[in-house]
Amino acid sequence: MNLPTGIPDPRRWLASRAMTPMQVWVVALSVGLIAIDGYDVLAISFASPGIAREWGIDRAQLGVVLSMELLGMGFGSVVLGGAADRFGRRPAVLCCLGVMTLGMAMVSLVNSLVALCLWRVVTGLGIGGMVAAGNAIATEFSNDRRRDLSVAMMAIGYPLGAVAGGLLAALVLRSGDWRVVFVCGAGLTAAFLPAVFFGLPESVAWLLERRPPGALEKVNRTLHRLGYASVERLPVPLAPASAVPLFAIFKPSRLATTVLLTSIYFLQITSFYFIIKWVPKIVVDMGYAPAEAAGVLVWANVGGASGGAVLGLLSARFGIKRLTMLLLLGSTVLVSWFGRGQTSLAGLSLVCAAAGFCTNGGVVGIFGVLARAFPTDVRATGTGFAVGVGRGASVLAPIIAGMLFQAGHGLATVSMLMSVGSAVGAVLLSRVALTGATRD
Repeated sequence: MNLPTGIPDPRRWLASRAMTPMQVWVVALSVGLIAIDGYDVLAISFASPGIAREWGIDRAQLGVVLSMELLGMGFGSVVLGGAADRFGRRPAVLCCLGVMTLGMAMVSLVNSLVALCLWRVVTGLGIGGMVAAGNAIATEFSNDRRRDLSVAMMAIGYPLGAVAGGLLAALVLRSGDWRVVFVCGAGLTAAFLPAVFFGLPESVAWLLERRPPGALEKVNRTLHRLGYASVERLPVPLAPASAVPLFAIFKPSRLATTVLLTSIYFLQITSFYFIIKWVPKIVVDMGYAPAEAAGVLVWANVGGASGGAVLGLLSARFGIKRLTMLLLLGSTVLVSWFGRGQTSLAGLSLVCAAAGFCTNGGVVGIFGVLARAFPTDVRATGTGFAVGVGRGASVLAPIIAGMLFQAGHGLATVSMLMSVGSAVGAVLLSRVALTGATRD
């Protein structure tokens, strides 16, 4: 970064110095925001046995229901991810929380399958945008030493939220119907609105890239909250920020990175969502109660959180890319192993935890790669596009699995087919260069 002598760049301070308590708080807040995402995404999985029983729908129809928020997440990641780069991280997060709260609340009131699907799409819009903004926040409020760990912690918020949601769902499903799961989700999501409004400053990196009106005052306000000294003037911009960030990720210098990472995310998230979306229904069909099925899904997410944490701790020593490739290959093996079936609830919990370790660990690793592959001006857009298109396409995963089950194929065959994408993703990841890593 070449800047005129005498003009301090706050991005250097944030990158090179020990993280202040406020920076740690912001990263922790990003973990909580993604945890809410995890609960809101999997609420439909926890509720699916009750939905199927109440409305008498078969597995093929249930596969469509399970996919609806993924469709919304695809659009939300691209549209609201771009908004986070254009209008700021903080307003984008507040908008996403509002949309998610509305969607969860309305699902609890629906009386038809069409209305249920519609409001799950709406919920997905907010969830998708939150993932893109959260990745940018965790990256931009961290120092260089802790950046991969911060992004990994942000990403494992997803399974942590799912674990907490599963425990809550197992409790409320004993005394209430499936709608209570969504009422709880709406309340928990709404509770984050004041935390973000009062506790999340705007990103210094974003302010220096976009230069909104009053940028100097806004930068100093954030620096003061983070515990740093003010600056008298802003450093010279590194490059003009793109008016349309979505176009910038398709520049010749970024096109290969965008296409490869989008493909890798799609391939891995397909395996991930097969496990996450279908476990409760598969376990119930084996003769267990819905509350016990929610408990098995909790173990899948305990494994997922563990995989993300281990990756974050080891990434500084072994490199994020290499570890992610290993986890993608592990996903192929363990999702296939899941298909062999188990004769006990303990066995199901163990294999789901092992599969979750690799499938979610691989997803966390991809987020780390995304954070280093795209610079500040297009970080949320690049992440949002890869996640949005990947999740939008992965809407087919629960549907295809449902159709295969409905056609008479066994769990072993379906699991093997749904695991192949992870192996292909590992091969593609070997072709990704992180030369476009952060400019900030």
